[in-house]
Amino acid sequence: MTLAVVAGHGHALPPKIEHAALWSEFFAAHYNGNPTAERVWRTAGIRTRHAVVDPRAEDVTSWSTGARMQRFAVEAMPLGKAAVAGALADAGVDADDVGMFAVASCTGYATPGLDILLARDLGMADDVQRLHIGHMGCYAALPGLGAVADYVCARGRPAVLLCLELTSLHIQPATDNVQQMVAHALFADASAAVVLKPPGATHGGRPDLEVVDVVARTDTSAVDQMTWDITDLGFRMGLSPKVPDVLARHVGNVVGDLLARNGLGVGDVSGWAIHPGGRRIVEVVAEQLGLAAEAVEPSYAVLSEVGNCSSATVLLVLERVLANTRLEPGSPIVMMAFGPGLTLYAALLRAGGAPPPA
Repeated sequence: MTLAVVAGHGHALPPKIEHAALWSEFFAAHYNGNPTAERVWRTAGIRTRHAVVDPRAEDVTSWSTGARMQRFAVEAMPLGKAAVAGALADAGVDADDVGMFAVASCTGYATPGLDILLARDLGMADDVQRLHIGHMGCYAALPGLGAVADYVCARGRPAVLLCLELTSLHIQPATDNVQQMVAHALFADASAAVVLKPPGATHGGRPDLEVVDVVARTDTSAVDQMTWDITDLGFRMGLSPKVPDVLARHVGNVVGDLLARNGLGVGDVSGWAIHPGGRRIVEVVAEQLGLAAEAVEPSYAVLSEVGNCSSATVLLVLERVLANTRLEPGSPIVMMAFGPGLTLYAALLRAGGAPPPA
């Protein structure tokens, strides 16, 4: 069976902000020195983050949803264009050769959408097929990856997936709600893109990554434990402290099934791109799968350097894994991300150059 390959990566980040300074210079006053908020902030595992809106200079907490969406359209275009252009260049693919362009975002909407406007500005053909993946949250990159991989296999043309999230536009008015404190401490902004194409030669010394399999598991008994509600004052997150416990019940079986049906076990995996929803999320995955500290270092590093950027984050972790891992032909990589539903998605990638295991 011919498999689509991930052949190029690109990302773009807005200006950097020191996490500690953001607390001392804005959120400490925002929460009136609340000790719970401060504890959440200082234990988030984040050193720096990136944001299109720095609340120290521009407080959006009283902005209407309409005003926030207008700002999303302005800020998203240059970030999306830079990420996709970088991925296309990395893959050696011209924009007008792209057959499908998929855009995932849960933090902003506009019509005409980013898919139309970016396709125009990047020089994609006017017959490019487009797909918008909205409001799926942190795991959206993986169903997006599956969709564009299926397109490449069916049509034999390159495809692009862009994940672009601007969570800084959704800072909420201060309350004593701990879930809001956690959301404000964790989430940041980023744009990340990958190019998929039919299999070909290696480039830049890095093998193409075949998209072998994608799986999902949704536990609807926990549907209320992660939410993203549209309000008159932007989008408000609900994030239960029970989420790690739900993931602990499912991650072993989901990953085990994914690997077993492809003739693999946990010990065969060369790299792990785990979405760092928070430090405890990564800890639970490592505990349940028996992963060594170095296997989850890329997730902790991305969390520390950029925070949780919703759907874009797992693509940033994958970039980090590829930069720090020597992949032999046939080496497997597992991607994982989690979000509303409560949903766990996982994907199996494989370095090109070897047949699949018997």
